[in-house]
Amino acid sequence: MTTETIQVPSNIPPPARQLANVLRNVLGIPMSHSVWLIENNCVTVNHRPCRKSHLRVEPGDLLQIDRIPMPIAQPTARKSAASRGAIEFLHDDSDLCVVVKPANLLTVPTQYREGQTLVGRVERRLKDQDARAKIFCVHRLDRDVSGVLVMAKSLAVAEKLRSQFAQRKPDRQYIAIVAGNVQNDSGTVRNYLATDANLNRYAVADPSQGELAITHYTVRQRWQDTTLVEVRLETGRRNQIRIHLADLGHPILGDPRYRRDLATHRAWPYGRIALHAESLGFVHPTTGLPLRFVAQWPQEFRDCQRGVSSHRKGGKEGRSDRETQGD
Repeated sequence: MTTETIQVPSNIPPPARQLANVLRNVLGIPMSHSVWLIENNCVTVNHRPCRKSHLRVEPGDLLQIDRIPMPIAQPTARKSAASRGAIEFLHDDSDLCVVVKPANLLTVPTQYREGQTLVGRVERRLKDQDARAKIFCVHRLDRDVSGVLVMAKSLAVAEKLRSQFAQRKPDRQYIAIVAGNVQNDSGTVRNYLATDANLNRYAVADPSQGELAITHYTVRQRWQDTTLVEVRLETGRRNQIRIHLADLGHPILGDPRYRRDLATHRAWPYGRIALHAESLGFVHPTTGLPLRFVAQWPQEFRDCQRGVSSHRKGGKEGRSDRETQGD
């Protein structure tokens, strides 16, 4: 999960210690955003979920906030072929479901309460079978990213799954198409990610200024002027993969925020980011059985592979020893 941890400072006077007000002051966000985070189960107080914006907190209380970027202005409705398509279910039982999120679809609604979100569509489908069905978000993907997500059907199961993510237990594997040829066959990026007043993320070296972020990457294939990399997360901070790859000088194709000057490519004309959550492994919170799910490559990845390969001289150049499912 993408979580920021803060302690309630002692300099906030007692009349201003309502939870929503504390978030507004400490994070520098609008009150409406603070209330939205609390009401949408994005905040815990001393490790306990809290959905009461008026709750009084005390200096030293530990707040954990699952933060997501909020649009500057209310967006106009946009429906892509992906967001109108069917949601693929990889697993569905009485406790949880595992789905493949298409790109150009929010995982959860923002403060503007969008009707087209992954959580909303999954819940509506489950309600067709059981009117009492509910869905609880466990972790998220950015709007323009596709891939595997697990969702809980009860708050108790959601908390157990979130605990696994907090302890870095799930095995999260992504694939990304990045600009340029990555020289090292593998590597690790380790630094700290901070957030500014506009919720933009950036890397810092000082541990006191940000959250620890660790990303492991391995080159799968090198193409003409792009590279297919496999990424494994040790921590799960918001925009972590995008920031780390951009800081290496190899931003993800189509990324409008991090090194946009390098992220534009003729073989990636799509309105999404070339990042896909390919697989997810975790322990079932009820049965204790290890589970692992894999999402096939999106069509854009296959088309991009053909596009960059067609610009190589000699069809076998740039191919690594490792096969990929896009072949």
